Amino acid sequence: MGRATVIDGAALASALRGRVAEAAARLHGEIGTAPGLATILVGDDPASQVYVRAKGRGCADAGLVAFDVRLPSDISEAGLFAEIEKLNRDERIDGVLVQLPLPRQIDAHRVVGTIDPAKDVDGFHPVNIGRLWSGLPTMVPCTPQGCLRLLRTVDRDLTGLHSVVLGRSNIVGKPLAALLIGADCTVTVIHSKTRDAHEVCRCADILIAAAGRPGMVTADWVKPGATVIDVGISPAAGREGRSRVVGDVDFASVSAVAGAITPVPGGVGPMTIACLLLNTLLAACRRRGLADPAL
Repeated sequence: MGRATVIDGAALASALRGRVAEAAARLHGEIGTAPGLATILVGDDPASQVYVRAKGRGCADAGLVAFDVRLPSDISEAGLFAEIEKLNRDERIDGVLVQLPLPRQIDAHRVVGTIDPAKDVDGFHPVNIGRLWSGLPTMVPCTPQGCLRLLRTVDRDLTGLHSVVLGRSNIVGKPLAALLIGADCTVTVIHSKTRDAHEVCRCADILIAAAGRPGMVTADWVKPGATVIDVGISPAAGREGRSRVVGDVDFASVSAVAGAITPVPGGVGPMTIACLLLNTLLAACRRRGLADPAL
């Protein structure tokens, strides 16, 4: 078997961002204002600052307005709730995103529940998660949405394929399982308590690794010809002391077995940002009673 087809997430994300920009420009012409995304950053975590800057650049490129809210790390939970409520009421803002992780004194679950579900562009509010599992229109979490879009570039029709999701987080694993069920896949979710996890993975037509364990998935975990989506992103030492990021999949060995595979970086990450921009556009349309653009 030859080497796997590498799924170019960066190129696919760039194309989606372009379509979002075109739709945002049309919306701006119709309603006289551009979709707005507010990002709240609590504290000064370096990684979070990088993510927030990337989202701001994405907004600028797509013709969206970015509202950058910075709050001190010692803010109280009540203080953060008050800031979120201001954004919920602000008609300029269509999407509200609270950058995780949060300081210890703040309960992330309570924070998510404070965001207006109509502005919850992360798709984490219990209302939106409930609608997702019910098969109703909703805000779909960005990383799972990006994974599904990447999968459909390999197989447009996923009906009946056995999909194994490695990881059960509320951010990726669980909502991704709901999306795959909605796509008529047969879905297995693996987690830290699963027995013989590698044997289950070897039965998968689609394997999505989102466990947060660098290099966990090796060639002997993968069914020949399977599509492998690597959601993992972990820091690792590179050449000459330079830092780099690696995924949950050992790319070198797995790419010799799989039919298609995403790289890290350049796979799921760019699609996550593109889907956030898409969600902001969708929120702007839905809040005004307009139809979703077909993107």
